[in-house]
Amino acid sequence: MNTPLRWPAEAIWEAVAPDLPGFTVEILPEIDSTNTELMRRARAGRFDPVLLVAERQTAGRGRLGRDWHSGAGTNTTTSMCPSLTFSIGLPLAPRDWSGMSLAVGLSLVESLHPDLRLKWPNDVYFQGRKLAGILIETAGMTEMPGARYAVIGVGINLHPRNADGLNTPPAWLQELRPGMEAPEVLMQVATPLIQTLKAFERSGFSPFQARFNARDALADLDVVLSDGMTGRAQGVDDVGALQVLSAQGLQKVTSAEVSVRPAPLPAPLKP
Repeated sequence: MNTPLRWPAEAIWEAVAPDLPGFTVEILPEIDSTNTELMRRARAGRFDPVLLVAERQTAGRGRLGRDWHSGAGTNTTTSMCPSLTFSIGLPLAPRDWSGMSLAVGLSLVESLHPDLRLKWPNDVYFQGRKLAGILIETAGMTEMPGARYAVIGVGINLHPRNADGLNTPPAWLQELRPGMEAPEVLMQVATPLIQTLKAFERSGFSPFQARFNARDALADLDVVLSDGMTGRAQGVDDVGALQVLSAQGLQKVTSAEVSVRPAPLPAPLKP
C-alpha cells in the first residue's frame, strides 16, 4: 500500500521565516510547472516570498526551452518522486545579476554531495552526467524600483530516468545517497539555497567564485562553444563569466544561451 510523502514544510518555514517576512511553503500534488505558476502570480501582482513544491509536474521547463517532466512513480511500499521539483520566488535587488545561476548551482552541490560538480553555467553533474538543472526567470516590480521578482526553479533526479533522445543518460542522486527521497532532499537544500540568494543580493557573485571553480566540471578541459569557438576552459571570473583560452587569447563567455561541451577526441589514426 502506498503512503503519502511527508514534507518538512513547517521545519523549512521555521528556519526561513524569521529572516524573510511573509515567507510561505506550498506543497502541491500536481501542477503544470512550478516556475510557470510563480510567473503567473507575478504577472498578477503577487510578489510574496514562497517555496512552491510539486510532487508531479506535467509541463516542466528547463534551460533553452527543454522539457523537464516529473511523473510520480511508486513501489509497493511507499510513494516516490522520481525527481524533486520546486521553485523559490522572492523579490531581489542585487547591484549586478551576473552569476546568480552559478551561485544557485553551487549551493545545491554543496548541500548534496562532495563528489558533485558544476558544468557552466548551472547544471549539476556526476561523473559526466547531468543530475540536476536550474531555470531562473524574473518579473518586474513597479512597487519596488530597482527590484525584480526572481523565480528560481530546480529539478533534481532522485531515481533513474528515461534517457530516450538524450546523448548521455542522466545521473540520479540515489547513486550517491541510496534511500534519499524528495522530502529529505528538500529539507537539505531549501534553506541554504534561500540563504545563498540573499547573500548574492548583498554581495554579488564574487564571494562564490573560488568555491565554484573548485567544483568546475570543465576546468582545464578543451571545450567547444555553440558559436564554434574552441579553447581550454579556465574557470569563471568574479561575475561568473566562463573564461576560455583560445587561439585569440583569453575569451569571456557570458551568454546563458551558449552551450559548452567537452571537445571531441581526434579520430584514431588508420594503420
